[in-house]
Amino acid sequence: MRVFICIFVVVVLILVIGLPIYFNATPQGKAMWNNWFHAVQVADDNTNYETLREVENTCRSMIASYESDKLTYEQYKDSESEEERSWGSQAKMRANKTASTYNNYILKNKYVWRNNVPADIYMTLPIVE
Repeated sequence: MRVFICIFVVVVLILVIGLPIYFNATPQGKAMWNNWFHAVQVADDNTNYETLREVENTCRSMIASYESDKLTYEQYKDSESEEERSWGSQAKMRANKTASTYNNYILKNKYVWRNNVPADIYMTLPIVE
């Protein structure tokens, strides 16, 4: 009976001490840990309405900002006034920054729609030339 208890204690100690070391100090353990929690996060995001709503609202907000800045640029780009051309130039820079941020955001979050993207969400925003 004592041998069984000793073996049990040794096995428990190996698990309690060895597993955290394996998962935190070895590349293979860290990769397994990260793959597991990435899969859990993807499954959660795929089934979580809050995530879908947040991604869609963020996309719509960035699209509105982009379109507003693009229209401002179009309005002032050929103006006679130096100040208004400056407004247009600043609007163009903002629109392009928004487009770049949006395109990266879509790449990171397109999985939430499962190929069922809403009609008002674009897969890319073009850079204003």
